[in-house]
Amino acid sequence: MFWLKTPLSVPPAKRALFHRNWQLATRRSGRLFLLAGDQKIEHLNHDFYGDGIDPADARPEHLFQIAAASPIGVLATDLGLISQYGHRYRQVPYLVKLNGKTDLIPVSQQDPQSGLLASVENVVAFKKYSDLKIVGVGYTLYPGAATESQMLSQAAQAVSEAHRHGLLAVLWIYARGRAVSKSLDPHLAAGLAGLAACLDADFVKLSQPTGLNPVRYSEIMAAAGQTGVIFSGGESINPKQFLTTLARHIKNGARGNATGRNIHQKSLSEAIRFCQAIAAVSLQQKSVAAAYDIYLGKRKN
Repeated sequence: MFWLKTPLSVPPAKRALFHRNWQLATRRSGRLFLLAGDQKIEHLNHDFYGDGIDPADARPEHLFQIAAASPIGVLATDLGLISQYGHRYRQVPYLVKLNGKTDLIPVSQQDPQSGLLASVENVVAFKKYSDLKIVGVGYTLYPGAATESQMLSQAAQAVSEAHRHGLLAVLWIYARGRAVSKSLDPHLAAGLAGLAACLDADFVKLSQPTGLNPVRYSEIMAAAGQTGVIFSGGESINPKQFLTTLARHIKNGARGNATGRNIHQKSLSEAIRFCQAIAAVSLQQKSVAAAYDIYLGKRKN
């Protein structure tokens, strides 16, 4: 098994549970394959219906069907969707997003703020009476926004509470707001990675910066310390190009991947094959060529 970090914020009585959740979420690899299903709120229906999107994606259950049949680490989505579909997909490890916002209000009109939809205590209670495999929680914050201090406080509290209950904590950190001029600058990305470490996150999801090279990767990974860095997948692109970029991230120290549209906008069978290919690169460090053959159905993972 990959090296396992146990934050001191996890009390001794919960360390065995934290270890089990870590092993389940990372599939004993130390890397996180996060299937992003929180976009139902973040992007409304833009990512789930339209040209180039498989009709199956119009139904929320498509996310759960993919997760149940694929070698992902966690399905990250909102508590409401898990409540509605989780009873049919008990084998799926879940990561509950605690906050969210729509994309209807542009940054030019108002700095982003993502309000709480559920507390860690809500998640812990739901985990107990649903008996689902809930392994962690996630929280999105926007450094640079006018309400930055409030989101920082909520994020710190969420991580602390998650660890207190033996759950993993993943932060989505995006520099956004009218005060931010270069949101994809790699030096800024390193700062955000360091911020995640200061908040005691187990993993941090960052937007993919521009101009990445070995020196920039090194700066970001060094700043993150023991917090695992994963980059967002972004809009749907050519599968081989996606796998090539992902392999470069892993080679340069990324500890997994967070992928949404590039997976769920495909048909169920294609999405499952693509998840297998992503896992081959992200979790097993197989070559892009081998992973692409898995996606094409020419070999098994």
